[in-house]
Amino acid sequence: MKLGIGSYAYAWSIGVSGYPAPSQPMNAVGLVQRAAAYGVHLVQIADNLPLDALSEPALEALIAEAARLGVSIEVGTRGIQHDHLLRYLELAKRFQSSILRVVVDSRDHHPEPDEIVKRLHSLLPAFESAGIKLAIENHDRFKVRQLVEILYALDSPAVGICLDTVNSFGALEDPTRVIAELGPHVVNLHIKDFQVRRLDHQMGFMVEGKPAGQGMLDVPALLERLQGRNFNAILELWPAPDANADATAAKEDAWVRESIPYLRQFIPT
Repeated sequence: MKLGIGSYAYAWSIGVSGYPAPSQPMNAVGLVQRAAAYGVHLVQIADNLPLDALSEPALEALIAEAARLGVSIEVGTRGIQHDHLLRYLELAKRFQSSILRVVVDSRDHHPEPDEIVKRLHSLLPAFESAGIKLAIENHDRFKVRQLVEILYALDSPAVGICLDTVNSFGALEDPTRVIAELGPHVVNLHIKDFQVRRLDHQMGFMVEGKPAGQGMLDVPALLERLQGRNFNAILELWPAPDANADATAAKEDAWVRESIPYLRQFIPT
């Protein structure tokens, strides 16, 4: 297991649609450089920094800088259209990424389980041949039992779960259940700490992000429960926006710096 930093650990620094951008938005090379500066030698570049949007010279520059700094890159995307996933499979090969993390929903496409199985089934021979696992993230629309049924229907060693420790709150399922049911299928892990607190007016609760080790996620128990699985652990964060975009980006970076030494207690590489 290796510890990595995901592009969603720096979502505000990269830029979030509908919100003001920081004065110096982070790009893929900047993410690799930041990880190396903090002694982390793995990054996961997901759909908020789409690799297929980069020019050929930009891709070459990213590969060269990652090699210079000794940082490995895992590839991620959103959407399960046939040509799109084949394009990302080629990118995963190019970056020597052992997984392709995918969120099945895109902005204009929210497939039901039968369609997911049909679309992915035709792609499995290409993933199996490449030795790259398709890591389906538990985003928030499907309950874990539905995700397990999708995996059983696909019935391939080239498909597994990218387990996010918070996303399934959106499907009314807590991390304990998510880990128990999806744990045997995990090929990638998103460590995202959180806090659930009652609102000041007492009518309702807020689920909000915290730096790793400062929230309610039991990281040691999580890793012990998943022991024996072959996966990397990727730090992601959910900081609320601050007074302005640059202040939010600074808080985000501070959370990364606070999270890394905590996680290093359990993931030394």
